[in-house]
Formats: sequence, structure tokens, C-alpha cells
Amino acid sequence: MNKIGFDSKKYVEEQSRYIAERVSHYDKLYLEFGGKIIGDKHAKRVLPGFDEDAKIKILQRLSDKAEIVICVYAGDIERNKIRGDYGITYDMEVFRLIDEFRSLGLSVNSVVITRYHGQPNTKLFINKLEKRDMKVYTHKSIEGYPSNVDMIVSKEGFGSNPYIETTKPIVVMTAPGGGSGKLATCLNQLYHENQQGRSAGYSKFETFPVWNISLKHPLNMAYEAATVDLKDMNMIDNFHFEAYKEVAVNYNRDIEIFPVIKRIIERITKKESIYQSPTDMGVNRVGFGIVDDEVVREASNQEIIRRSFTVQCDYKKGLLGKDIVSSMQILLDQANLKQTDRPAVQPARDYAKRCRKRSETNETPAVIAFELKNGQIVTGRTSNLMDSSSAAILNSIKQLANVADEIPLLSLAILETIQKTKSDVLRNRRPVLNANEILIALAISAVTNPTAQMCYNKLYELEGVQAHSTVMLKKDDEQILRNLGIDITSDPEYPSENLYYI
Repeated sequence: MNKIGFDSKKYVEEQSRYIAERVSHYDKLYLEFGGKIIGDKHAKRVLPGFDEDAKIKILQRLSDKAEIVICVYAGDIERNKIRGDYGITYDMEVFRLIDEFRSLGLSVNSVVITRYHGQPNTKLFINKLEKRDMKVYTHKSIEGYPSNVDMIVSKEGFGSNPYIETTKPIVVMTAPGGGSGKLATCLNQLYHENQQGRSAGYSKFETFPVWNISLKHPLNMAYEAATVDLKDMNMIDNFHFEAYKEVAVNYNRDIEIFPVIKRIIERITKKESIYQSPTDMGVNRVGFGIVDDEVVREASNQEIIRRSFTVQCDYKKGLLGKDIVSSMQILLDQANLKQTDRPAVQPARDYAKRCRKRSETNETPAVIAFELKNGQIVTGRTSNLMDSSSAAILNSIKQLANVADEIPLLSLAILETIQKTKSDVLRNRRPVLNANEILIALAISAVTNPTAQMCYNKLYELEGVQAHSTVMLKKDDEQILRNLGIDITSDPEYPSENLYYI
């Protein structure tokens, strides 16, 4: 049974009230949203009980006062940067965000292309947006940003970038990912607002790190693990301590850039900033929603381990350097954790070892172990019929429905027909059925087979299941498991020696 460590309702109420109080000091507040507004899976994993759409609910409470601007860096469009959790490029993520926000009744003002200098793919992206009646602004790079304050706060700096016309007192700046230019866009707006005689302010809404818990709390260490590729490090906010004699946690980039941001804001507003520290700039109240610290600590430790597998797999794929792997190992050691502290890991490896003894090849056997929410471990392996993801899903729902292992859910004749279609009609050289195909077959079988229907109904209970694979999965299978709410990790091993692996 899942334990609860976080009160999401209390958090939404506290956070909404705090943002409303902050905006009361200005004609307009530019609120930089860090992390994910929709579907914050990281927060959900490390704060059991956290509503992954809590930020959206906060915005919906403020919807009559708020509108959204989406920033995206032109360079990320040019190189087709991928958002890992959805497996889509940043330009497609912008489209997805616009659709999501609109469906939730939130006002999307515009899209801002940052550091734009006529890049060809970005031009096409702008054209697509404008053809769909979406307002688009382009901001160029400013020479010397962020250190050359004289240049930045001038007609040749912020003054050369267009002002984004907004109508509501809260303007939320969000983006598909980090490095998209949200801060620069907020400061650009402050410059133009002040030039037009309006009082405007800036604040930052970052869920992590949590400023009012200890520096080495597993929750804050899990944030470091999640951003290890960015080389973010949690630090004591020395500015906050000097001003208030109060210990607060922030991260290196915010602390390092704070004096510059403070100078820019003071130059724009021509008065002393109300902010004495980067923590002051934040409006994060997530720490006040923690109701069981031990539950949060355990969940955060599991996230650190999960991230260590992600780093190793990305290194194997050539996406990260050895230095990132070393940094991740240091985090594991500091937290006194081993990868086998993840309960699904050793059973998967042990089963793979037994399969290897029976195998005639040297390839790593593809095995997945599911840790069900009741603590039971269920395994599945790749066979000539289906892959390990499919086998583990079927075995798990049979276990949850108390269906004997020897009772077949799916007709072998149907599965073989699907395989034949893949190989003979679609000319697929690997007709092993994947998770998507097996789930479709299960849904069809459930119409006429009561046992299949009973097991099909148990699919919803897979949400929150922890899983580990002895090989790296294909993107399609990874996404299916994510869609089911299963948290999957993998050993950094390819399932075969073939170079063409998707």
C-alpha cells in the first residue's frame, strides 16, 4: 500500500495564497515557472501524495488574473532537442502545451522565440504557429548578457527586443525545458513596463530545491540527481543568511547569478530591489506540504537510484560524458545508497542469470521485474512470441486478478496471426509482439473472454508500480510503461549486438 508523505490540497491553497500576496505589490508580476507545469512526475515520485498537476490547479485558481507566455530557445528548435519523458521535440512540446493549457481554460498569450537570428527550422516553426493564429515574438541575443548591465538595460539591449503585449496582472513564463530564456524574457518585460511607467515585478516559482529543509535532505539530493547533467548543485544561500541569519537552500546557478539580476532590476526600476537573496525571489511553499518526512525521504532515495540508472543508460547511448556518471556515483555514495536498494533490480538480474545459463547466445537476456504496490515481485522475459514488457504486464495483471499462471489470457492463434502480419505483410524482421500490440490484443479478447476482461480491469492498478529491466527498452515500450504509470529503470545493456536500435 502506498504511503502518503505530502498534503497536495494544503499545498495548493498555501501556494495560491502566497502568489496572490506577492502580486499585490505590483501592477504586474512576471512569474517564471521552473520545471513542468503539467504532469510533474518527478515531484509526484519524491513527494508521495503530490498531485502532478498541482501547478495547473494553482493557475486555475488564479486564471482570471493570469495568462501564459511560452519561451523556447531557437537553438533547441534547430537541433530537434527531445523532451525525454514524452519523446517529442521541443517544437511539438510547445504545440502540446498550448493545447493542454487551452483545454484547462487557461489563457495562452503568445510564444517567444529567444536568441533568434533567422535560423531556418525556427522560421518554419514560427510560420506554423502564425498560421494557427498564435502570436509569436522573437528576441535576439544581447551582447554581454547577463554581465554587461549598461548594455543590457539600454535601447540597444532590452530596448531592441519587442514588448510582449499582456493584459492580466500575472504573466506566467514557462518553457519546454531549461535554458529556454524565461528569465531574460521576464527582465525584458520589466524594462518595457518601467519605460511605460508601470510598476512590474519578477518572481520565480521553482519546486526544487526546497529552501526550508536541510541541504543534504534526500529530497534536495534527488533534485541534484535529476539535474546532474546540468551540473546543478544545491548550496546554502549565503545572501539569505547574511540578510536574515536564516539558513535557506538554493542552487548554484541562482546564487551565482543573483547579484547580476539584482543590479539589472535596480537599474531598470531605478530603486533598491526588495530582494536580498535568490530565495527571496522565489515563491516556493512546497516544503510546507510535507506531512511525513520519513515517507518523503524513502521516496527521494528511490528517485536518486532511479536517476543513476538513467545516467548510466544515457552514457551507454553516448548522450552523456563520463564526468556525469562520476558525479552521479558521488551522489549515490553521499546518500549511502546502492542500485540494488531498488527492490525490482536484483530479482530481474537473478532471473536473467538463470535464463543466460539456458541460452545458446552471449546476449543479455531481456527480463523485467515489476514490484507491485503490495510488495510482490512479478517477472517477465522476452520470448519468440512477446517481449519482456508484454510478459511482465500480463503476468502482473493475472497476479492482481488472482488468475492462475497456467490459464492463457490471449489466444495463441490470434497472437500468431498478428506476428504473421508483422513479418509477412509489414515485412518486419522482428515479429516479437511489443507491449502496445499485446494491450490491443488484450482489449479485443476482453470483449468475449470474462477472464481477459477481469485482468484488463486490473491495468489501472499498475500505476505506481516500480520496474527494472536487464536491458534498455525501445522507446515505444518505455512510453507504454510510462503511460500505464509504471516507473521503469534499466541496466545499461543493449538487448542485442545489432547497431540499429530504436
